[in-house]
Amino acid sequence: MKKTDKKILEEIIRVDHAGERGAIKIYEGQLLALNTIKNDPNLLEQVTKMKSQEQNHYNFFDKEIQKRNIKPTKLLPLWDLLGVGLGFGSVLLGKKATMLCTASVEEVIDKHYSNQIDKLEPDETNLKDKISEFRDDELHHKNIAYELGATKNGLYSIFDKIIKTGSRIAINISEKI
Repeated sequence: MKKTDKKILEEIIRVDHAGERGAIKIYEGQLLALNTIKNDPNLLEQVTKMKSQEQNHYNFFDKEIQKRNIKPTKLLPLWDLLGVGLGFGSVLLGKKATMLCTASVEEVIDKHYSNQIDKLEPDETNLKDKISEFRDDELHHKNIAYELGATKNGLYSIFDKIIKTGSRIAINISEKI
């Protein structure tokens, strides 16, 4: 049976651990703004549900980090700060921007998880299955975001590009350090 390269495996788990934690922090920032500045009970409910799923994803990767003795990215504190700031700021820009934040991140994660699934060999079937499951959850979040008003029209297209570029940069860095 072909085995997954150890370095690739460590990068996958490290970056997914950081990414799921980043998603939680984005939602925490959104919830902070929704609970203090903006009043949108429907959006609050949806963001709370999505955050809960991200927490489940994070818990899985946190256990993998510990079980496999993989060092998390050294930049977790920075990603935490940037995630909360992005989430909070997206709510200040309005519901469309809040939901575009989710949609944009999830579009990057869809490709990211698909690439990881392709890299994993048969010796990592459980991990591959979990990443596939989480990818489905992320696609569901993206669909909810568009149903709730996410758009890339006008200036929102710039916001989309900023979020996607930042997400890709965070992924590339978190895989390595």
